[in-house]
Amino acid sequence: MIHNILIVEDEYNVATFIKKGLEEVGYNSFIAYDGQTAIDLLIQKDIDLILLDVILPGMSGYEIAEKVKSLGFETVPIIFLSALGSTENIIKGLDIGADDYLSKPFKFKELLARIRAVARRKNKAVPDTSLLKIADLVLNNDTKIVKRNNTEIKLTSTEYRLLEYLLKNKNKVLSRVDILEHVWDINFNMGTNVVDVYVNYLRNKIDKSYSPKLIQTVVGMGYILKNPDNEN
Repeated sequence: MIHNILIVEDEYNVATFIKKGLEEVGYNSFIAYDGQTAIDLLIQKDIDLILLDVILPGMSGYEIAEKVKSLGFETVPIIFLSALGSTENIIKGLDIGADDYLSKPFKFKELLARIRAVARRKNKAVPDTSLLKIADLVLNNDTKIVKRNNTEIKLTSTEYRLLEYLLKNKNKVLSRVDILEHVWDINFNMGTNVVDVYVNYLRNKIDKSYSPKLIQTVVGMGYILKNPDNEN
């Protein structure tokens, strides 16, 4: 359940606009205009979600996100709100551990949709299957450990969600739209290649040094996770 939202934004008009809109739909919100104030509020208040600008005085949004994780608040979701909307910026934010990245300017309804999407993931019930497997690749939903050929593979939170979705739909062709809607729960700007970037990240970790190759491209359609040796 998301109730308390921390808004980290140095532009007063933007911050107060977001705060007013959130409180009109029932959220409780706090504003921090810089990184240190954000950290202080995070420690003092029971924060359920952070809306985080990237360009801030003193400490950047990326640095704040890393600090949040290092202080032990790994379970607090982060949505970046930034005018830096390139694929590279989105990837950087997600790699740090953010749950979503919304480019400015944005419609307030879209922000609310992103918040609801993060809430759905946060409130998601315990997975039906603790172990998801294909060939010698195993994902353990209880321990959040991924192994291939009994070797542990370190994944970011986004890579983990992508692999989990591929495993739950193994042997099915998944379009980029399918992946966006289920891994991020929302449509990113389809002009970005964020899905392709993350599929390549995952390939480098679970396929590059192993055989058989499990993630395959279906030209013009998307991606499929399957075992070409039929050893599921």
